[in-house]
Amino acid sequence: MSAIVRGAQMARMLNAWQVAVGVRGPGGRRPEYVVLANAVRGLLIDGRLALGVRLPAERELAAALGISRTTVTAAYRELRESGHLSSRRGAGSWTELPAGHRVGTSGLWTPSDDADLIDLGCAAMPAPPEFAAAATEAVADLEPYLCGPGYQPAGLLVLREAVARRYCERGLPTEPDQVMITGGVQQALDLLLRLLVAPGQRALVETPTYPNALSAFLAGRARLSAYAIGPDGWDADLLLSTVRAAQARVAYVIPEFHNPTGHLMPASLRERLPAAAHAAGTDLIVDESFVDLPLDPDLTDEAMPPAIAAFDRTARVLTIGGMSKAFWGGLRIGWVRGPAPLIARLAAARVGVDMASPVLDQLVAARLLLRRDTIVETRRKQLLVQRDTLVAALREHLPQWRFALPRGGMVLWAELDAPVSSALARSAEELGVRVAPGPRFGADGTMERFMRLPYTLPEADLVEAVRRLAVARTDLDRPRRHPWSAPAVVA
Repeated sequence: MSAIVRGAQMARMLNAWQVAVGVRGPGGRRPEYVVLANAVRGLLIDGRLALGVRLPAERELAAALGISRTTVTAAYRELRESGHLSSRRGAGSWTELPAGHRVGTSGLWTPSDDADLIDLGCAAMPAPPEFAAAATEAVADLEPYLCGPGYQPAGLLVLREAVARRYCERGLPTEPDQVMITGGVQQALDLLLRLLVAPGQRALVETPTYPNALSAFLAGRARLSAYAIGPDGWDADLLLSTVRAAQARVAYVIPEFHNPTGHLMPASLRERLPAAAHAAGTDLIVDESFVDLPLDPDLTDEAMPPAIAAFDRTARVLTIGGMSKAFWGGLRIGWVRGPAPLIARLAAARVGVDMASPVLDQLVAARLLLRRDTIVETRRKQLLVQRDTLVAALREHLPQWRFALPRGGMVLWAELDAPVSSALARSAEELGVRVAPGPRFGADGTMERFMRLPYTLPEADLVEAVRRLAVARTDLDRPRRHPWSAPAVVA
């Protein structure tokens, strides 16, 4: 039996669809049913509406949206014509996709084989030049491990020592038995949620936040509460009071160059957060994926705020990090830092998932960490140039968009001039640019005024991507004609 979306649910998912998809534009007005059909297509393409789901009856959806049934009937007809809906008389209508189209999975990025596509959907960089040498050395390091079974759920000691040493360099004393190696940061989060959060328990997340983290919480059937990050970052008093009031099992935060807003959490808030979490019975999961990538000259390693775990007195802070951002996403190595007893429990629970991380990958990671200073310095210089290139292009081609200049990390969070993010993402892809619309970063499907723009591509690609985005944004305001639409009404 297929899932059914009720009218009220559909209305919430569409979320001000008449404004978000641009019913009105300077040149005229699109028919309302066309706008509604476009909004439903957007839900499908973004993965917020699953395939094979039965949509509300026309009369039910019309009542929920406060529009005429004729409008819904025409919208469903257009969706059938475009291959996004199939219907059987007397049985209902189900979502589908036309041949050749692909749907996102809960906001997850999927790679493209289109060589001409400028892909701003993923914030990641190619492997550094030092990777090949590190891999060669790792093969030479492999022989002593070949006589054993190769399963070490907590990770190789040589890599745990290297990760612990890096924490010590940041002023956070850490022993190897406080570190567990995982298959990337995403698996680190997933394993913690498996261990700590039972289905139905409450979890506190920031909004906006990292889409794959939201997917992990939803897969574990956690009940989500959200704290909104403002244009200036975290409101300390509001966040602390929210932590106390929510009394969530865990709270997930990204303090260093927050994904997607780019904000850096101040030391004063880091100092107060563990105590508030302890008072609420909440464990903090701190995602440090971007911690190695400050870009401002004044943000040296020594000038960076202390890790949140440095203020932990009650074993409530669990830190996750990995190699994907500063080094290479293709090396699926991450880690969890926490109290040694919890790390031991986590390693035991991990056996039921994938036993252990690949030995050779861990040896490569250990060799790369020996070259950290050189690799990271090069990355920072490159990202700084690319960030400034993206900013200059936005100011030239889309001056009406607003944003805070990120002091580090890989992404810029732009506030658009209208709530058209999903529609703009669809229009831009037709012009050969893939972007991640704002709703992918919110637990409730809002954020239509925002868009995340990574600056991880070469400068020429960034400039061309912004130029095409500006064309796509202009196109949204132009009335479109359809075979069965009435003539546009000139405003």
